[in-house]
Amino acid sequence: MRIVVVGLGYVGLPLAIALARQFPVVGLDIDQGRIDELSRHHDRTGEIDADVLALSTLRLSSRPEDCRGADLYIVTVPTPVDAQNRPDLGALIGASRTVGGLIGKGAIIVYESTVYPGVTEEVCGPLLEEASGLVCGQDFFLGYSPERINPGDREHTVDRIVKVIAGQTDAVTDALARVYGSVTSAGVFRAASIRAAEAAKVIENAQRDINIAFMNEITQIFSRLGLSIWDVLDAAGTKWNFLAFQPGLVGGHCIGVDPYYLSHRAQQLGHEPEVILAGRSINDGMGRWVADRLHGEVGERAGSALILGLTFKEDVPDLRNSKVIDVIRRLEALGHEVTVHDPRADPAEARHEYGVALDGEALDRRYDLVVAAVPHAEYRALPADRILQLVREGGCVADLKGIWRRLDLGPAIRRWTL
Repeated sequence: MRIVVVGLGYVGLPLAIALARQFPVVGLDIDQGRIDELSRHHDRTGEIDADVLALSTLRLSSRPEDCRGADLYIVTVPTPVDAQNRPDLGALIGASRTVGGLIGKGAIIVYESTVYPGVTEEVCGPLLEEASGLVCGQDFFLGYSPERINPGDREHTVDRIVKVIAGQTDAVTDALARVYGSVTSAGVFRAASIRAAEAAKVIENAQRDINIAFMNEITQIFSRLGLSIWDVLDAAGTKWNFLAFQPGLVGGHCIGVDPYYLSHRAQQLGHEPEVILAGRSINDGMGRWVADRLHGEVGERAGSALILGLTFKEDVPDLRNSKVIDVIRRLEALGHEVTVHDPRADPAEARHEYGVALDGEALDRRYDLVVAAVPHAEYRALPADRILQLVREGGCVADLKGIWRRLDLGPAIRRWTL
């Protein structure tokens, strides 16, 4: 079976590498720069090591014409939201039109991008028909297999997780079971339908979002009582069925986005999704709440502030939908002079996405406020004396994720955590 993987980001590249161990695979990405760096065995996402890239039989191309007439096309392009938090299907629509111009009779087109239920059959199918001149369900067939990539996670990789699959027909589902089943040791799960598979994906992250929103809300409540959420969680976590969610800044390309896809579909159907949107509201407002609390900790006096970390989670270079920017913007609005440091993020991408200039020399100066926003390994490893070197006399150290809770920083500085 000849396979084309469309989109070589966090999702597409690991999948294409895994599939190429069993099948002839072409990885298609319209970004020639991405193709060039992968050809040099460098993956800027950090998901695939250079030696793995060097040994892979995966063919790389930015030219759609190199991908004509394959048996299986797997679309893994991003599905973000726009400025109004509405689903942005632009990349998915473009990819569908491109693939539609390449397919022949008998082709299977599988979507892995996160969507609300109905998109594969109601949006993508007609686009493929229009571009190909073929009939969906007769000349070509649809499938859906939701991605479950967790950036930076080397345990739950694509070759170790259960792959949910659904095809337009039983025969298509059988074909997807053979393909995906050949690359994952955890096996496949046959969903009842394409729409059921789409729905399963979108609620996986909505569920996490709601649980984290609860943690963020009780963090705000306990803050009024002078309680650290980490002390509370240490105690509550001793109960056998307590769910170990943690508060924080909820960003990224999944948890901070997928609930809006589900709520959008609900509103189309005439249902107001109160719980989903309440959770999103709490999590979207967490950055501003943190910044306001920090401003209070320094006596509501504007000064110099160092933000440690800009990516959306620890130990990855992924800047997409990072909520750290909300803390930065609010502190700036309150008059603080903000310096940002991140050893994992790409400076050019930070400047392009957020207009933020990363300062590689930031750890050589002192500040009124030092904020450990993202618990990268580099920050977790800082000893007490090195942290103290960053703080001016009478300054404040803010530790959002409690990574320095056990360190003795002495009485000379103020400390704040969630």
